[in-house]
Amino acid sequence: MRKRRKIITVSTAVAAAATLPLLMSPVVSAAVLEDDDESSRMTRLYAPPPDRDSYRQVARLAWRGDFRDSAGLLSMVRTPQAVWYGDETPEQVERLVRRTTRSADWQGRLPVLALYNVPGRDCGSYSSGGADSLAEYEAWIDAVAAGIGDREVLIILEPDSLALLPSDCADASNAAQTAVEQQTVIEEQTTADGQTTADEQTAADGQSAADGQPAADGQPAAQEQPAAEESPTELPPLPDPGASTAPPTGSAAPGTGQEAAQTPGQQLPDALPAASETPAPKPPEVQEPAALEPSASQTPAPEPSTEQPGTLPELPPLPTPDPVTPEAGNSVDPDGLDTPVVEDPETAARYSEINYAVDVLTALGQTSVYLDAGHAGWHSVSSIVPRLIKAGIDRATGFALNVSHYQTDPDSTWYGRLISSCLAYADEGGDPEKCADQSWSRRHARRWLRAHAPDDPAGMKHYVTDTSRNGQGPWTPRDRHIDAQSWCNPPGRGLGRRPTTHTGDALMDAALWVKTPGESDGRCLRGTDGPLDPVRGTVNPEAGEWFPDQALELVRYADPAVKVFRRTAGR
Repeated sequence: MRKRRKIITVSTAVAAAATLPLLMSPVVSAAVLEDDDESSRMTRLYAPPPDRDSYRQVARLAWRGDFRDSAGLLSMVRTPQAVWYGDETPEQVERLVRRTTRSADWQGRLPVLALYNVPGRDCGSYSSGGADSLAEYEAWIDAVAAGIGDREVLIILEPDSLALLPSDCADASNAAQTAVEQQTVIEEQTTADGQTTADEQTAADGQSAADGQPAADGQPAAQEQPAAEESPTELPPLPDPGASTAPPTGSAAPGTGQEAAQTPGQQLPDALPAASETPAPKPPEVQEPAALEPSASQTPAPEPSTEQPGTLPELPPLPTPDPVTPEAGNSVDPDGLDTPVVEDPETAARYSEINYAVDVLTALGQTSVYLDAGHAGWHSVSSIVPRLIKAGIDRATGFALNVSHYQTDPDSTWYGRLISSCLAYADEGGDPEKCADQSWSRRHARRWLRAHAPDDPAGMKHYVTDTSRNGQGPWTPRDRHIDAQSWCNPPGRGLGRRPTTHTGDALMDAALWVKTPGESDGRCLRGTDGPLDPVRGTVNPEAGEWFPDQALELVRYADPAVKVFRRTAGR
């Protein structure tokens, strides 16, 4: 009898898990329609078929009886989001794009396509790949255009293609080595200064510590070893739709000395179980400000006092311009001779590739094309604007911000306004180097905007933002001795604003889920030999593969919270 009851119970659970998508369709559809029907003027966005692994996780959660997380995850994967294409042959991509655009057209919805096949993409990192040559890329773009035809499409063109030019790759790869070399020089100089005594200083003993001599106490300088960041063990329950969406509290705030107590050689934490068995780790209670290029809302400059003169004070120096050739084509050397600036062939080819794609795709008539502009914590306005100009922004619809990243909505909208204003200023002959920057105080930047930005947003370039994973903002690691790779599967992030074309901002065309929430950014070794991610203590999936732990975090820490139940009329 017991065996028979067990069989009946298991069969019932299997049937429930298998039919879960059908049973919950009204719930999820109601949540999606609530976002879609905010305004009659809003374009309805296309939701592609979810990843099969996401449905497997939904079924596993339902099997455990975790119906709330299961419903939240199902709602996430059925929310409108971009469809990514890259690495397919021209024949394959034409067929796939035609299938997607036709399906969206039949449903009366607007599809968002992320094209990701530019040669040398991602500087050969976790998402390396792309076409092998300019000719191959042009053939691929032609195939995409053939698949679109005369249907209406929104395109995010080559994320990271302009914010991460080939000329930036060498700097990125050498950054860690340069830091190591600088630290070595400092340690050697410190040892040399402390080892010489009055009775030992002779001509024969005048060598520096770099020649291999020990320190004065006979012991080598201690090397501080990076420590693995400890991860909390469980997540809070999914918040109620009407509850507060404040960030969840963590077990330890940064700067409490918890990391300092870890001894050198400490073992990394054991691999965390899958999200289908154990909840993912909590985010830190307090986020430290980013070490490099803080965003405008995080560390604003102090407001000028009433005693200061009415004229603008001296502004902070702008960052060193990127190695892109200026439009003028010349620079002056120290000897006063005009010397042409040589642009490396790979970067020149990148601009040719993007310009070609802009021309082909915008010629289709109903295609909106947005170029890559990075995010507010990456490039200064004066750095990204010349890149957009060289890539053909004048012929594109606009630019895309925060793709696959975590910057907050206020930071992205402020950055987008500054970029759009600077593009208009440059179009009238202004120098982008003189544009207001996100590092300026808001008061100084607004004064610049009043003096130089157009009054009519219709004549300015618009933008879209990626809000798929920015509900909790960017992540800052507690352990500053590791290569943070803050963009790579950071813990404790949440879904952000739901996709919509009704933004309430005249310059912002849409808030989109461009990065597929729940898909891994890569292995995330963070400067170690791997294979473990030293922050999560697990081997992360390859880029583009489903990541159950991260998917569950995104649902549980979503801000605004995921709506999984239909609200009763009148409440």
